[in-house]
Amino acid sequence: MKIRVTVLPKPSVLDPQGVAVAGAMKHLGWENPGRVRVGKVVEIEAPQGRPDEAKLHAICRDLLSNPVIEDYAVDFVE
Repeated sequence: MKIRVTVLPKPSVLDPQGVAVAGAMKHLGWENPGRVRVGKVVEIEAPQGRPDEAKLHAICRDLLSNPVIEDYAVDFVE
């Protein structure tokens, strides 16, 4: 089983990298790309099957993201 954790800046946090990407998209011909946010994806292979969700969320909160400025989402991929 694979676990995909997506970490993005919270909507209320300024994302300068997202602003830069949106500006570059405009220069490449996309007139109004809307809001762009840049984050990261962490893919975890879990050979033992589905892990304990409480532990997984603790790892996401304490290790993979900064809960002050980032949100995360967990997806299980079979």
